[in-house]
Amino acid sequence: MKTQGRKANPMRITSSQKRDVRTQFGALCYRVVEDKLQVLLITSRGTGRWIVPKGWPVPGATPAGAAMQEAWEEGGVRGKTQGGCLGIYSYMKQDDTGTRPCVVAVFAVKVIALKREYPESGQRRRKWFSRKKAAQLLDEPELKRMVLDFDPRALRR
Repeated sequence: MKTQGRKANPMRITSSQKRDVRTQFGALCYRVVEDKLQVLLITSRGTGRWIVPKGWPVPGATPAGAAMQEAWEEGGVRGKTQGGCLGIYSYMKQDDTGTRPCVVAVFAVKVIALKREYPESGQRRRKWFSRKKAAQLLDEPELKRMVLDFDPRALRR
C-alpha cells in the first residue's frame, strides 16, 4: 500500500508525546537464492499493508530474541538472528486505546525454514521480495532505507 498522495517522512514526536513512546523489536527476515537477496514481508492484521514482523518486548528475552519470537508468531519463520541491531525506525501505532508513537529496533534473521502452520497463519499473508521491491512496498522511510542498504555479508557471525 502506498502512502496516500504524500511523501512519507520520519515521524516527528512532540514533547507532549515523548512520554507515550513505546519500543518494539522487529525482524528483517532474509534468504539468499542463487546469489540474490530476498526479504520476507508479512501483512498487518488491520490494514493488510506490507510490514516486517515486529512486536512488544518479551519478558526474559533479549531484544533479538523478541524479534525472533515475532518472526515465528507472525510469519512462521524458523531461523537465527545475526549481528546486532540493524537500525531503528518509527511509526504511529493504532490500537484500541488510540494512536501512539513507536520506535522499532530491527534485527537480521536468516531464515532457515518457513512453517506452514504458525500462530498467526490465518491472519496474515507472507511473501518474498527483492530488496528494491520490498522497500517500495514499505511505508516507513527509515525502514525502506534499512532494507535497501541491508547486506548480510556485513553481519557479525
